[in-house]
Amino acid sequence: MMHRLVVQAPEIATQDLKQLARLSDAHEIQAISQQAFKLLGAQLANKEAVADFCESNQLDFAFIPEDLGVRDIGLVVMDMDSTLITIECIDEIADMVGIKPQVAEITAAAMRGELDFRESLTRRVALLAGLEAGALQRVYDERLQLMAGAEEMLKGFQAAGARTLLISGGFTFFTDRLRDRLDLSRTIANVLEIENGKLTGRVDGDIVDAQRKKSELIAYREELGLRPEQVVAMGDGANDLPMLHEAGFGVACHAKPKVVAEAPFAINRVGLEGVLNYFR
Repeated sequence: MMHRLVVQAPEIATQDLKQLARLSDAHEIQAISQQAFKLLGAQLANKEAVADFCESNQLDFAFIPEDLGVRDIGLVVMDMDSTLITIECIDEIADMVGIKPQVAEITAAAMRGELDFRESLTRRVALLAGLEAGALQRVYDERLQLMAGAEEMLKGFQAAGARTLLISGGFTFFTDRLRDRLDLSRTIANVLEIENGKLTGRVDGDIVDAQRKKSELIAYREELGLRPEQVVAMGDGANDLPMLHEAGFGVACHAKPKVVAEAPFAINRVGLEGVLNYFR
């Protein structure tokens, strides 16, 4: 099978592209954008040499089957916190009651894979008990920002006909608003229990954990009648790894070291448009 080597970074030197063409046995270099290039006819057997060169020169890379284009992708699955958006919502909610450091420490440990996600979420949500529910809207209005390239990535896949699933270990308050704002096909997240206008410190219903993310991806893929190679998944935390491995193209996006090491693909130096560039 023929592959194209997609190389991306804020700046890419011409001599680096030429060296990568030599290393990969590619026969042609084409520009995708100012920050992205594809090298046609790259040999997958040379992946190790390419990976070493790209790591040394701070370049993102991916080997993509040459016969695969954006219209072949039928489903795009995304994590929310620190993937589609720049923040961890629960950390910012905690900041409203002055306990961000304590909550952020638990969040970071869970994302590194050092803590069970269900246990970590239960502990973190419990610390929010008594907070006015209006704080959630403040976080959305004042703190929540889309990750660089998120809209370009989504519009590109959506224009080509792909369905989109935002599945998060975060909260429906935020995923519902992002669904409407970004025209997402489906969103799944945890429900924060609210009584008398205040958070109770509990989650209502089952917690969305790593296994749930994986199983929802599989269910939607089968519902749409897609093959794994027609599915893209993106995430940054350890709880995203099962989902990333289940997709044909599982991409660690600005992810924790464990996730970068274990995910099939990784974007570290460009925005989320870099995932769309794989298929352009």
